Amino acid sequence: MADMNTGAMTSALPDPQTQAAFYSGVAPKRLLAWIFDVILISVATAIIATLPLFIGWFFLPVIYITVSFFYRWIGLTNASATLGQRLFNLQFRNNEGAHLTSGEALLHTLGYLVSTGFFLPQLISLVLILMSGRGQALHDLLAGVALINRPSKY
Repeated sequence: MADMNTGAMTSALPDPQTQAAFYSGVAPKRLLAWIFDVILISVATAIIATLPLFIGWFFLPVIYITVSFFYRWIGLTNASATLGQRLFNLQFRNNEGAHLTSGEALLHTLGYLVSTGFFLPQLISLVLILMSGRGQALHDLLAGVALINRPSKY
């Protein structure tokens, strides 16, 4: 959203300087959540690949990518977080500070799948997560979202 006085782009995301608690410890928790999600997706993929008399094992990469896509897209659409991110009390918010819409979740999921498929975007994402104020990966920046510690309901 644009600031009416200056015309500069502003964000309703928590400010990393004045509201640092929203970003404190997010990077290591993000890694742990990712590991949890990968294990869950891998188990689901193995089960799905085994069901049709093991024929699915010939299509394992396609099944894995499909399961990963729907797992992430549905999780981000419904709760702005995957199961792993919820386990570690993390949540994505868009630039307005709101939960992700289905379209934003779709854009983020597609960006994630593309960036994890290539070394350079992965490396850029890692550097950005560790060095940027909001700890955003490349696909987070492109989708206009940030992963924060989930605010309490009280």
